[in-house]
Amino acid sequence: MSKKNKSAADYSIEEEALNPTIASEPEAARVSARNYRFNIILADSSQKPENQLSSFEKMHIVHQGVSKKDLELLKTEADLDYTMLAKALSVTRATLINKKRSEKFGAGLSEKILGMADLYSYGFEVFEDKDRFNQWMSKPNKALNGKAPYDLIDNQFGREEVKNLIGRIDYGIYS
Repeated sequence: MSKKNKSAADYSIEEEALNPTIASEPEAARVSARNYRFNIILADSSQKPENQLSSFEKMHIVHQGVSKKDLELLKTEADLDYTMLAKALSVTRATLINKKRSEKFGAGLSEKILGMADLYSYGFEVFEDKDRFNQWMSKPNKALNGKAPYDLIDNQFGREEVKNLIGRIDYGIYS
């Protein structure tokens, strides 16, 4: 559900789900918690959706490093293969494949992975459907000079532009 379409009741249910001490309706809290979990991509690194992390929380994750396990979760959720991930992260395919599952990437690559997870988490939230968002990412878009959003996410500025476009979609601005 987009932010603009949420009622006060929706926000209170979400708040109750996140803070079990104030939950008054167990079923509503479980449903909301399940929806909240839907947007978490780097489950090993974070307990809430990446697009809702503070800058300090993101810095902490980058300093700790993102694990190969989390990269594989991103790969699955974003419906990308290693070749596509390597292109989007501006690294070689071997850099991604050669890590062991529990090993962590360095700060530079972890920052890029977190940036991608942040973008996809936001997209999943706005589109309310992972498959629909993943398809949107691969289709040319007039608002991006005819380029597919995926083709722009290999650097910080491209990710920002795509995230801004998702924000415009979230608020119903023709894009």
